[in-house]
Amino acid sequence: MASSAGRPTTHEILFIVPENGLLLEVAGLCDIFSRANLALAASSKLPRYTWQVASTTRRKAIEGSSGLKVLADCQLAELNPTHRWGTIIVTGRGPEASGNEAVSDWLRLAARRAGRIVSVCAGAFLLAEAGLLEGKHATTHWQRTDELARKHPGVRVDSAPIYAQDGRVFTSGGATAGFDLALSLIERDLGFAVAQEVAKTLVLYLRRPGGQSQFSSALERQARADSPIRALQAWMGEHLKEDLRIERLARRSAMSPRNFARVFGEEVGTTPARYVEELRLEAAKRRLESRDGSIERIASDCGFGNAVNLRRVFQRHLGIGPRDYVERFGRI
Repeated sequence: MASSAGRPTTHEILFIVPENGLLLEVAGLCDIFSRANLALAASSKLPRYTWQVASTTRRKAIEGSSGLKVLADCQLAELNPTHRWGTIIVTGRGPEASGNEAVSDWLRLAARRAGRIVSVCAGAFLLAEAGLLEGKHATTHWQRTDELARKHPGVRVDSAPIYAQDGRVFTSGGATAGFDLALSLIERDLGFAVAQEVAKTLVLYLRRPGGQSQFSSALERQARADSPIRALQAWMGEHLKEDLRIERLARRSAMSPRNFARVFGEEVGTTPARYVEELRLEAAKRRLESRDGSIERIASDCGFGNAVNLRRVFQRHLGIGPRDYVERFGRI
């Protein structure tokens, strides 16, 4: 963003960090925006992000759920809510935390002039208490979406997505989902190249789209660490294009197909065929999101054989075809 005169501008971010949350949220987000600044400096492009961290108590020292403390730049009460912030980001707080009327009042006033309002994880509760999510589509950590919906029935809560946008209000799921959202905001502000550079430097995905689920089948269905099935799962993920029928998987595990199917089902919670299909689907989704090749090539590389098979699996699992998926979630 630049001024009409062509002079560089800055984008001011205010982090509001409650007590007893996960401090990796604010630390990680600051590192992400800092890396964006470094990427800009390397290409002599501006604007640069600047930020302040504010505590919600009378202390500047913010204690996280682990007992670790960070020192805020200021107390929220010291700041003028009529200042025009580019982005206000509210990080999460512990589940036992009660409402803070003063913070809600401050947020309600500040939101009128802020460019965008963002919550990470349970920070959505503070936005809801300030009335900023009323009638809006929003998300939070999947373990607390029922609580958010119960306490704030006017919010259209969705437990599935990594992050959600409704107008200039953005909410994200579990703590590190805020990192995905931050990369998306950087891409909006500064373009894909800068966001990609940040993601590569910090070894983050660019970009898991907001509509993507908070859950990963590969992670959710991992066998126990000391199981030979766990090692087989890792091998399967690296050989999606190969023959992954049960007979071959059983041979690699030195089991009969019948015994292998029984052991796999007990440890993973699904059949080998279903698991293979989920692995291939996730791999295809990642390739489509980054527009990494044609649909036919992606179908082949991910083990579907051809685009027709890929389309059938997408329709069965997602209710849309690969082309529609690219339009919704593909890289800008």
